[in-house]
Amino acid sequence: MFDEDVVVVGSGFGGSVAALRLSEKGYRVRVFEAGRRFADDDFAKTSWNVRRYLWAPALGCFGVQRIHRLPHVMILAGAGVGGGSLNYANTLYEPGPAFFADPQWGSIRDWRAALAPHYATAKRMLGVVDAYPHSGPVERIMAGAADDLGVGESFRRAPVGVWFGEPGRRVPDPYFGGEGPDRTGCTLCGNCMVGCRVGAKNTLVKNYLALAERRGVAIEPLRTVTEVRELATGGFAITTVRSGAWLRRRARTVTAREVVLAAGTWGTQQLLHRMKHTGALPRIPDAVGRLTRTNSEALDGAVAVRVPEQLQLARGVAITTSFHVDERTHVENVRYGPGSNLMGALATVLVPGERSLPGRLAALVRGILRAPVTAVRLGSLRRWSERGIIALVMQTADNSLTLSLRRRFGRWRLTSAQGHGAPNPSHLPEAHRAAQAIAARLEQESGIRAEARGSWPEVFGIPLTAHFLGGAVISSAPETGVVDEYHRVWGHPGLHVVDGAAVPANPGVNPSLTITALAERAMSHWPRRGEPDERPAQDATTGAARSARPPSSD
Repeated sequence: MFDEDVVVVGSGFGGSVAALRLSEKGYRVRVFEAGRRFADDDFAKTSWNVRRYLWAPALGCFGVQRIHRLPHVMILAGAGVGGGSLNYANTLYEPGPAFFADPQWGSIRDWRAALAPHYATAKRMLGVVDAYPHSGPVERIMAGAADDLGVGESFRRAPVGVWFGEPGRRVPDPYFGGEGPDRTGCTLCGNCMVGCRVGAKNTLVKNYLALAERRGVAIEPLRTVTEVRELATGGFAITTVRSGAWLRRRARTVTAREVVLAAGTWGTQQLLHRMKHTGALPRIPDAVGRLTRTNSEALDGAVAVRVPEQLQLARGVAITTSFHVDERTHVENVRYGPGSNLMGALATVLVPGERSLPGRLAALVRGILRAPVTAVRLGSLRRWSERGIIALVMQTADNSLTLSLRRRFGRWRLTSAQGHGAPNPSHLPEAHRAAQAIAARLEQESGIRAEARGSWPEVFGIPLTAHFLGGAVISSAPETGVVDEYHRVWGHPGLHVVDGAAVPANPGVNPSLTITALAERAMSHWPRRGEPDERPAQDATTGAARSARPPSSD
């Protein structure tokens, strides 16, 4: 007898879908979330409230923004009940054809057709508005930059998951016939990524998780899963401790017939690597860690010395528009609200990324000395969010990292190496072009000196990504990936990976909608509790699937 039918590790886009859909199918479900639970007014008012904004539990910071570092990338991720939905930019694009046809998984089935109904469900659940309905100076600047780059026809308003309604007015649940929480109309405060204190952002707490809890799902916040161990009699033992505790960690173990790993790419890979290393899950494929993706991403932008009060660059939701520099490179504007200036500390002079480290440092020094007063004013954090536009640049390029465990300072930690495909880029020339075009339009719009900006990590050859993916990817066999097309781990079919770690290629757009759609499809194939499982079994010796159905069916 197990304590639970299913334990879900993490409450982001994959975990929340699993919690709701499996509870609807009659399973007893428990969710463990390392982060804390937030009510709307618990979020930081600005990013300077470090204890409520940043995630560093050992230091007493229990906020929504995680920051991880590997040798080849710096990662921005989410924390809390609701996972990345708490601090993401509520931007919900579908990828283009290249993603669905990627060789890693394209031969398994027609993924675009298979996922189409699940994208539709995900959009309905996340309350997607197909095009941001407002316009202002940032939207004009982005449209102008696209024109200047010769790609004006690719400019569009972003699809966003926000309840616009009447600004500031609270209304009964407008999405789920009264089953969901009350909502408040968006006030365009710009602080989506610090945490929506208004109640307009369609976080997972407002949809999947709210409905799951109504159906009896237990969510335990501030519990970090340290081990998932296979039991000799079947099922798994899951051990958790208090998040961030130095002493009195209060370890507890529960058992479950099945486990869904949805701890985000970083958390899920940590568990898979450690459990394979310790022998707790001995048959995890050797492919774990391969095809780890960064969405081939860069975070650059533009900033003015100052801007007129009426320009209001910080007014709006976090991301409102986008365009394509070329067929594989997608650019979005990003904003923080007034006062949320902390992340500006990552910005600096835009330097030629193709140079060596000494060359980049020399270019940085020259850029500062050329006009030191202007450099100081551009680099100031004072009203940074109101003076600039961040350019989030993503690509469908086939590049990857391979992650593995490395012993350091007596502990096993994740490290990275260049992987399959082209090297993971340390900078994107296309991002620099976009940032320079945005800076030129910002200067034209404001009438005040503006310049393109890069990031400090990029100066040192380490790109930033907000979309860390892969490493436990969907595959047709355990030699080439970690999970089958139903998200079952090869060799451990009672263990499932249902988050960004399973995404097999760079989508080139914000991946949240795709993770949600993949999770919806995976859960749609689970049997109802007590009914036969119609999914093809994995071979007990090789782990390969014995398919009883043609691969094109779904």
